[in-house]
Amino acid sequence: MKRKAALSATIIGALCCCSAACAEPVIPKLNIGLDTAKGPQEISVSLQILLVLTLLSLAPAMLVMLTSFTRIVIVLAFTRSALGTHQTPPNTVLIGLALFLTFFTMSPILNKINQSAVQPYMRHEMTFDQALDRGVGPLRQFMFDQVREKDLGLFMNLAHLGKPKAEVDVPTYVLIPAFLIGELRTAFTTGFLIFIPFLIIDTLIAVTLMSMGMMMLPPVLISLPFKFLLFVLVDGWHLIVKSLALSFQ
Repeated sequence: MKRKAALSATIIGALCCCSAACAEPVIPKLNIGLDTAKGPQEISVSLQILLVLTLLSLAPAMLVMLTSFTRIVIVLAFTRSALGTHQTPPNTVLIGLALFLTFFTMSPILNKINQSAVQPYMRHEMTFDQALDRGVGPLRQFMFDQVREKDLGLFMNLAHLGKPKAEVDVPTYVLIPAFLIGELRTAFTTGFLIFIPFLIIDTLIAVTLMSMGMMMLPPVLISLPFKFLLFVLVDGWHLIVKSLALSFQ
């Protein structure tokens, strides 16, 4: 009996110790501090990390300013407005489609940046400044292919710069706003062309209802199915996506 009592006490004590050990939470310790740099190379690496984090925080703005996203999303929004459906397709679908079309149209430029700047920098074949200069090159060329001389001249005059002799003489901070207003103009022009057939349908329906004396019946209620029918028969989404993709080639 004494042996059983001693064995039971030992087991109970072990269980109590295990439960006490399990009850104590295991919290990792995180130390964040400042230390003296041992050389200029450590300072350079820290500044590069800070620059990368800053670029990541500015990624949404860069997506809008430096890519084809602006033109695509505005044209898709105009298409939805021309159809007369305020929430169909929803904003999530339109933005998702615009993002994938942006990645599709920008994939050749992204591949050039990866091959000429990112991969050599990862292999330590060039410095960060050299990789940055090479990475900006394909984006600048893409914007130069889309920008208008009139818009570029406007911002060159606003920046009090002379007439450039070559593309290298145009600063990037001048090229970006010129590219943006050119994209807005192109997107609004495309949206106007999309509105024309649907506007004709709305006008015909309104004139027909007025001639029949049906003043109280909203023309939009009758024209909406006809606009859907026209859009489906001509395969509207296919045509719009095809036109947007070809406009950047």
